[in-house]
Amino acid sequence: MSDDETLNERIDRLEIRIAYQDEIIEDLNKTVLAQWKQIDLLTRRIAALTDRIQEAEHKAGGPSAPEPPPPHY
Repeated sequence: MSDDETLNERIDRLEIRIAYQDEIIEDLNKTVLAQWKQIDLLTRRIAALTDRIQEAEHKAGGPSAPEPPPPHY
């Protein structure tokens, strides 16, 4: 084999390798983006639930009106 053929084969292998790496990077990027969206959604849901719990605690622990006496009194 001549040096040119060896060089061309090396270049071809490198181009194939780069093409696979580009595809893998794109797949990883899509996966990270999907996970980020899921994390963002879950974070917002947790914040909403935290607000609801705090509101329920506030209502339950706040001053309540005196209870009327039972009917038999």
